[in-house]
Amino acid sequence: MPTLRSRRSTLPVIAAALLLPLAACSSSSGSGSSDDAQRLRVVMAFPPAQAMSPYGDDAVTLSRLAVIEGLTTLDANGAAKPSLAASWKQDNPTTWTFTLRDAVFQDGAKVDADAVVRSLTTAGKASPLPRVLSDTRLVATATSADTVRIVTGEADPLLPQRLANPSLTILSAGAYGKGKVDPAGHATGPFTLTDVKGAVAATLERNADYWGDKAKAPGVDVTFVADGTARANALRTKAVDVAEYVPISQASLLGDAYVHEFPSARTNGLSLNTTKGVFADPAMRAAAREAIDSKALVDGVYEGRANTAQGLLGPGVPWAAENRVAPTGRTPAASRADVARTEEIVLATYTNRPELPEVATLVQQQLEKRGFTVKQVVRDYAQMEADALAGKYDAFIQARNTLLDTADPVSYLASDFTCDGSANISQLCDERVDAAVDKAASTTGTDARHRAEMTAEAAVLGADVLVPLVHERFVQGYDEARVEGVALDPMERTLITADTRVG
Repeated sequence: MPTLRSRRSTLPVIAAALLLPLAACSSSSGSGSSDDAQRLRVVMAFPPAQAMSPYGDDAVTLSRLAVIEGLTTLDANGAAKPSLAASWKQDNPTTWTFTLRDAVFQDGAKVDADAVVRSLTTAGKASPLPRVLSDTRLVATATSADTVRIVTGEADPLLPQRLANPSLTILSAGAYGKGKVDPAGHATGPFTLTDVKGAVAATLERNADYWGDKAKAPGVDVTFVADGTARANALRTKAVDVAEYVPISQASLLGDAYVHEFPSARTNGLSLNTTKGVFADPAMRAAAREAIDSKALVDGVYEGRANTAQGLLGPGVPWAAENRVAPTGRTPAASRADVARTEEIVLATYTNRPELPEVATLVQQQLEKRGFTVKQVVRDYAQMEADALAGKYDAFIQARNTLLDTADPVSYLASDFTCDGSANISQLCDERVDAAVDKAASTTGTDARHRAEMTAEAAVLGADVLVPLVHERFVQGYDEARVEGVALDPMERTLITADTRVG
């Protein structure tokens, strides 16, 4: 079997073929005018998985491209600040009132309370339910043309942060119909989504009626390319201005002028299926945990550009380490002899994050050394998401931002590890875990909630349903001498902003 290093050097030369859509997209605006020269060309890692529906991971793409907005947004510290809501107040533990700013949708309709109620109500009825709503239910009502009352089933101290989640975007009435939700031309962000070419490309134009500072770039030509080497080559050859998620293997080749590394709240983990197959046995899950060598992954795959696994929450969540407690309730690991008698397991991951297939290869080797028989399945994420959520794999390697949902990990804990969680790949349903997460969600003081969240982390780790592999650092690519205003956001909600421009 080739080494990880040699596998990198023998990657197929497929960049040229994958860059054909980039060239087509970058020339789509036509005549070579000065506006054309100022258009941003961006290559993204994740093709649309749900036809740009705001209720799945496509919402993050729309947010990173500055197309959609919610009632609130987040500052660098994860605190809520105004967006479409100019202000808000808490009336009692379960009731909040939000006052809207004067704004219009990209189709010219006014942003009013009815639009907010429609958007939040539709999100609450979506299937699957957006992850951010896994641990709460919202009831929104219009109390005047520009005020909305939002009531939660239980006290929700994180509601203002929750409403900044991309899946709770506010759209005009025109977005709803024909059995789907279409944000194209119906959102409020500084850029309007005007065209989507399947999973290949998208076109954005400046929103001239944006309520805030207008976008400095006249538009954005977006291409979706899952292959990380192709994205890096597009940047190197100046086919694009911004490349999302540059592979670690390409970082040193691009050089410091193009590579921008920054800490993240992302943990790459091995989710183990708790309901069927080999890992329904907690002793086998414990054996898998003991087989994993995080440092070997950091050194062999990430070239030191990652941190060894500490838990569910890594260095990108700075308060986690000081509040961490030991995992509780762990089952002793099965012996190697018992492991060797088990049936073959299916280990799956996706290509969109270029390190993950290499991680899967090394994890496979580590599991096999412990006695497991392993088959790999590696495809594009869009082809795997439904199967992963349905529990069709024995083990699934996923890169997960633990602060993406509410800028606080309680939503991540609820969506990924509770009985009703909408992103529960491990299929876990454990009363102890649910109780610990519920307690964290209802705790009001920040420090106390952090301690409760680490107790919940200990319960999840004790069940051995997710084996933390590494804590990632992000690498985004752009030429700092030419491009300004790219957002380096540990929470991954922003990339292109109104300030992003070609200098």
